[in-house]
Amino acid sequence: MVLGLREPIVQAPMAGGPSTPALAAAVSGAGGLGFLAAGYRSPEAVREEIRATRELTPERFGVNVFLPGPPGDDAAVRRYAAQLSAEAGRRGVELGEPRWDDDAWEAKVAVLAEERVPVASFTFGLPRPDVVAVLHDAGATVLVTVTSPEEAVAAAEAGADALVVQGVEAGGHRGGFRDEDGMGEYGLLVLLRLVARAVDLPLVAAGGLGDGASVAAVLVAGAEAAQLGTAFLGCPEAGTSPLHRAALATGGETALTRAFSGRRARALVNRFLAEHGATAPAAYPQVHHLTTPLRAAARSAGDADGINLWAGQGHRLVEPLPAGEQVRRLADDARAALARAAR
Repeated sequence: MVLGLREPIVQAPMAGGPSTPALAAAVSGAGGLGFLAAGYRSPEAVREEIRATRELTPERFGVNVFLPGPPGDDAAVRRYAAQLSAEAGRRGVELGEPRWDDDAWEAKVAVLAEERVPVASFTFGLPRPDVVAVLHDAGATVLVTVTSPEEAVAAAEAGADALVVQGVEAGGHRGGFRDEDGMGEYGLLVLLRLVARAVDLPLVAAGGLGDGASVAAVLVAGAEAAQLGTAFLGCPEAGTSPLHRAALATGGETALTRAFSGRRARALVNRFLAEHGATAPAAYPQVHHLTTPLRAAARSAGDADGINLWAGQGHRLVEPLPAGEQVRRLADDARAALARAAR
């Protein structure tokens, strides 16, 4: 495979804290592919994490970059802010400034090229062919996250080496090029088969995977590796908050929502999601910045009903284990499932 993996396991990049150098290094050290998340980090912080990961492992790892979308509607954001004013009063904080920014993505790409990161991936959009060329010149393998066959074709034309095929079951943000209701909401197995017919590139399957049997299923369906995020949230190497860890242990239903960030993302249903999910506008990252103080205050107060609890649909399948052990168990169980199917 283009990723050169000993085990067909990729750790999803999880921005906002869970992805750490220790987690990426442990996954890569066990034969999978660990990932750092550049989202919400400054370019220099990304550089520091790359170097910290290299101190922990000689193995290949990746870094994920968010690409910017168009600003959301200011009037819709103001209406949402007015709705959240009572939340702010209850928390004793001011709402954040609902600004648009591009997450300094081009500066981060420059860091990845300068540091000669082995694998670079993109989420929320399609990198320009010249951006892909810069990373190729620096020796990087380039992945693009897609949620439809049409996005897969566009990514192949832009020069991507492989695709992360994200089904609607996935936890966290939808990684496709546009944030529109109903767009890219294919189940993972169907999407894998459609994308495999549309392009001739290696595919990494992502979406609701939680055990070895589900990894085996996507390998049979055409993927060369499985990407899992929720499965690594409980690892001791992850930077997952205690509230998030505890919520995952209790189970619960998940839903797609824009309530926390202004972009569709799958999370465990809690009070904030239930009360504000229906009215949150498509305005990323304005809503992300708007709700940041609310989420920080809820986290400080130990209130899981006020924070984003990202989780995939298969979260009940997951057992919290050290990251290396998680990789080995997933891979061994996948092989056992494939052997049973072959009998």
